[in-house]
Amino acid sequence: MFRHQGKTRTLSHNLKIASLLSFVAGFVNVAGFFAVQRLTTNVTGHFAFFVDEIFKLNFWQGFVYFLYISIFFLGSFVSNFIIELISKKGDRYIYIVPVSIECLILFIVGIWGQAYFSKSPNILACSLLFSKGLQNSMVTSISNASVRTTHLTGLFTDLGIKLSQLFFYNAEDQKLKLLSSIKLRLTIMSFFFIGGIIGGVLYTKNSLHALIFAATILVLGLLYDNLKFDLIVFRRKRKNS
Repeated sequence: MFRHQGKTRTLSHNLKIASLLSFVAGFVNVAGFFAVQRLTTNVTGHFAFFVDEIFKLNFWQGFVYFLYISIFFLGSFVSNFIIELISKKGDRYIYIVPVSIECLILFIVGIWGQAYFSKSPNILACSLLFSKGLQNSMVTSISNASVRTTHLTGLFTDLGIKLSQLFFYNAEDQKLKLLSSIKLRLTIMSFFFIGGIIGGVLYTKNSLHALIFAATILVLGLLYDNLKFDLIVFRRKRKNS
């Protein structure tokens, strides 16, 4: 689900990566908000808060919200920079690096966050925003912008458009394409919602340690993808030998 690109990428690949990453995003969204009362997976709200604080002449607080936006942007930039850099040498591991960095951030915050970051909510929020910038950029590149997992605004817009188009596009291939798109978006929304519920429940019981669970899910996803790839390569070699 991480490796296939372009014409080799199928709906099944997108559904798998959408399920995994939207679950993690929903989990982090709720756990992060409970921890610091900040949005930690998108920046739409932060832009509104930034403008509001500037109009109130609260420049320091306005700067903080601008920093949130910038950190998410930096995560996105770093993710794609890494992808482009590694792709010059080979494309097998290009997406593993951004996901690994995200895992590392979630593990660090999950293990030491309560002790060291709870008194510095801005550092905690920036850490999670950077990780979600990494994730959003990475999955956008993989899926050719078909999958976005860190926020739902665009998904609801796309879903409304696709559902309305069902009333006008009657050709079989058009309907199949629309239904596939609708299925993908409903999958992302569902797993984001499920991740949010589980994130909230685990946070109330384990505080920031709950993020260790989200990081572990990502690691298992990487291991699954790598093992499946190796198995496919092994079968091809065995078939050709």
